[in-house]
This record gives sequence, C-alpha cells and structure tokens, in this order.
Amino acid sequence: MKTLGSILLFVLFFTFQCTAPQTADSSTQQITIKEQVQKGAMLVDVRTPQEFADGSVSGAVNIPLDEVQNRVGEFRDKPYVVVFCKTGNRSGQAKQILEKNGIKNVTNGINVSTMEKELQ
Repeated sequence: MKTLGSILLFVLFFTFQCTAPQTADSSTQQITIKEQVQKGAMLVDVRTPQEFADGSVSGAVNIPLDEVQNRVGEFRDKPYVVVFCKTGNRSGQAKQILEKNGIKNVTNGINVSTMEKELQ
C-alpha cells in the first residue's frame, strides 16, 4: 500500500510539473523583466531573421541562436540580458551559452507573448 501511495504521489507531482504554466526563468529572481528593462537590459530575440521580421518585442535586437557564441562580446557590458524565442527552447540554449561564457544576469523570457505580458 505504501508503494502504491508513493507511485501515485510521484505521478501527480510529475503531472503538475509538466502542465505548469511557463514563466520567465531568471538567474536574477529578485527583479522582474520590466525592472531589468528599466535598468538597461539588452532584449535579445534569438529566432531566425525571418521570424524576427514577422514581429518581435519593441526594443529587441535579433541575434539568432547560431550566432550567440560568436557574439558573446556584445553582452559583456550589459547589466541584464533577456533572451527569448518562439517556445523557450532556443532562448534556454542561448542562456546556457551566455552563462558558460561568464555573462551574468541572464533571463530566459521564454517567448514574445510572455515578454509582452512581463513588460506591461
């Protein structure tokens, strides 16, 4: 009976983790994306140039994921960096690349929709 209860708890926990709403993932949890922008954050859309041309967040620059590694120097003097894409996958990868290269205060803003909500 204990085993069945443990399995049930695990399944419930896993289910809720998979269905939890996506929110911005920040290494600077104490400050919102809006506050980061007010303090000079660099907003980086890591989608392709074609996706970026279809619309993005106001003030964002387009640095596609495949260029992030080679352009790390552009992030060094920024107090905060907020990366985002279409689903949060590419921006998560960009966040990891930047952090591995010593860039601090990087936030995964997930996607354009999440960013727009965060900036209201």
